[in-house]
Amino acid sequence: MLLASTLSAQDAYRLQGSVMDETGQPLPWANVYLPEFERGAVTDMKGEFRIPDLPAGRFILQVSFVGYEIYIASILAGKDQEILEIRLHPATITAREVVISGGRHSTQHDNAIKIELLKGNELLRIGSPTLIESLAELPGVDMISRGGSVTTPVIRGLSTSNILLLNNGFRMENYQFSADHPYLVDGTGLEQVEVIKGPASLLYGSDAIGGVINLVQDKPAPPQTITGNADVRYFSNTAGLEGTLGVKGHQGPLTWGIRGGYRSHQDYTGGDGGEVPNSRYNGGSLKSYLGLRGKKSMHRLAYEYQQMKAGMTNEESAVLVETNDRRNQVWYQDLDNHLLMSRNQFFLNPFKLQANFSYQQNNRRLITTEPDHPTVNMQLNTFSYELRSNLITSDVSEFTLALQGLAQENRNNDAPSRVLPDYRLNDLAVFGLVQHDFENNVLLQVGFRFDNRFLDVPEQEKTGHSHEEEPDQPGEPGHEEELMQALNKYYGNISGSLGVTWQLADGLLLRGNLASAYRAPNIAELTQDGEHGIRYEQGNRDLLSQRNYELDASLHFHKEHIMLDLAVYYNLIDRYIYLDYTTDTTDEGMPIYRYVQNDASIYGLEGIAELLPVHWLSIKAAYNYTRGQLSSKANLPFIPHNRFRSEIRWMPGRILKKGQLNLTFGSELAFSQEHPAHLETASDSYHLLHASAGISVPISGQSLSLDIQVRNLLNTSYIDHLSTLKPLGYYNMGRNIVVNLSIPLLTSGT
Repeated sequence: MLLASTLSAQDAYRLQGSVMDETGQPLPWANVYLPEFERGAVTDMKGEFRIPDLPAGRFILQVSFVGYEIYIASILAGKDQEILEIRLHPATITAREVVISGGRHSTQHDNAIKIELLKGNELLRIGSPTLIESLAELPGVDMISRGGSVTTPVIRGLSTSNILLLNNGFRMENYQFSADHPYLVDGTGLEQVEVIKGPASLLYGSDAIGGVINLVQDKPAPPQTITGNADVRYFSNTAGLEGTLGVKGHQGPLTWGIRGGYRSHQDYTGGDGGEVPNSRYNGGSLKSYLGLRGKKSMHRLAYEYQQMKAGMTNEESAVLVETNDRRNQVWYQDLDNHLLMSRNQFFLNPFKLQANFSYQQNNRRLITTEPDHPTVNMQLNTFSYELRSNLITSDVSEFTLALQGLAQENRNNDAPSRVLPDYRLNDLAVFGLVQHDFENNVLLQVGFRFDNRFLDVPEQEKTGHSHEEEPDQPGEPGHEEELMQALNKYYGNISGSLGVTWQLADGLLLRGNLASAYRAPNIAELTQDGEHGIRYEQGNRDLLSQRNYELDASLHFHKEHIMLDLAVYYNLIDRYIYLDYTTDTTDEGMPIYRYVQNDASIYGLEGIAELLPVHWLSIKAAYNYTRGQLSSKANLPFIPHNRFRSEIRWMPGRILKKGQLNLTFGSELAFSQEHPAHLETASDSYHLLHASAGISVPISGQSLSLDIQVRNLLNTSYIDHLSTLKPLGYYNMGRNIVVNLSIPLLTSGT
């Protein structure tokens, strides 16, 4: 009631101005957008715009127009707001974008932590069949793959439970303790994907020890319009078909959107010409949201559903699967995920308040031979919440205080195998972040966080146990139930971060960050005691929290036609948790692996260079190096190849009066990985070539586009070090021609 009375007592303001080119000529149809308030406008024929009903306060303004640099500025909405005159310059190199993963809306340069991003249209241009594979184009980002759709992201040598994947800021709970468990996400309907490289426990808690991937929703439709689009994609290697259809609208204070998608792929063919059996996958998705904007508040309710049947390539399925078709028959994961999200923001100058809630239900079934009788059937229910306040005391200072938590429950349904036990988990955390911009172009960020985790595992049937034939009567010979003892654990941790961004000169930026982060042992590492795949895995109830300390620094330089970015990092990990071979075997001869802890370190560097000698030609190059070792000097698992990527893009400008054409040729060199872990073997180097061509034509503010990409142009035979199919001798995917057609369906005023 107090909040409502405060809101009603405030006045509403408007933002107005004009957008011109560098000569002063107006630019009609330019997009003017306030990302934090999700409000925008399109300039009229005079280049003028007006955004009414804004709360008082400071916001980021973003202005874009095809062929021109993005304009980003911090503006103050209030009674004395001036009429803005914004001049755009012809596009050169994009040096910064607006991001939200650093805890607030800001530009990439206004964060002490390093945040990379890929725009939604770039994800389509890459031409990879999965979102995770597309992200692997970024330096420092790789993926563990089991063929087809079973992919897991890797950031600077850390993966699975060591990194977090967020959907619009909400953490995805996906049984991510294993590389065989793919995330249920896709790349449709996204504005961009942001990647934090390095510890982010300060903002997101446990599991963000290596980095964060945040999927950012598409922008709402322009005011008083209804828009829609359809994308259709074809993949030659897998005869893959994908399609998505979306419609969104904006009428008065109400915004809404709905999007559906479908995908179907056959088994893929390796560069050697051999088919990889049971690498097929099929799935569908539904995304919807409803938003309501007040003069001082913004509310959004979203529901997403993802479903996928992902084939599992292993020794058994290779024998059972004899034909290459689309239908999943045996040895596949039947997965679905429901996600309900509520995001609420209140603008009470100088405060900005958020109250965010989500409920997620993840169901994971493993079908081996009988579809009606799954071998594994687990359901993970997670409720998460966040209460956050931002206080802007001046143009140079901002304070953030937040309370975060989640309540999670895992339940085993009727199935013979229990990979994880039934359990309950509760997290509760509080953190604070302070940012101050000093007069000498130095930006300081410092923050601390305190986490509490409570884990309760009741006494129950032994994890990983597989039923044999049940006795007809109690006491008769037959299966004797094995019980797992109850487990109650508490983990308390403190995280911190200190970062500085120093603008040495115009276009020259130095960034440094010292951060600590932690990860509590996951339920598999604590309790597993049974078969998982081709080995017997044993948990360790005595595991302590894994903690790391990372120091990273980066130097960024950009001018009109050149951009250079160099980053180095050193990550010291105390009590690193990993699975190690014990030399013991079960009675049946299966090798036993046990979770253990040792200190470790990961260090490396990433470099990016981009040159735009003329406006129609872009040249890019990127290199990343990663090295990981235990304190005993043994190598860490899943450390990727060191890579060098290069790209030449030709953009000849307008054709057919208003169309845009681009041609791209890329090269990827993966150096040999000669530092395998104890359970791995060395991997040879390989060299891939890629090419693409695209044309887009603007239609009523949207684009009709056709893109053709060729991945692995020369059909090279290779096996990546992070492929879990390597022990089976299967090669990575060969040549793949991808055709993508994006069609604007409608644009109508209301």
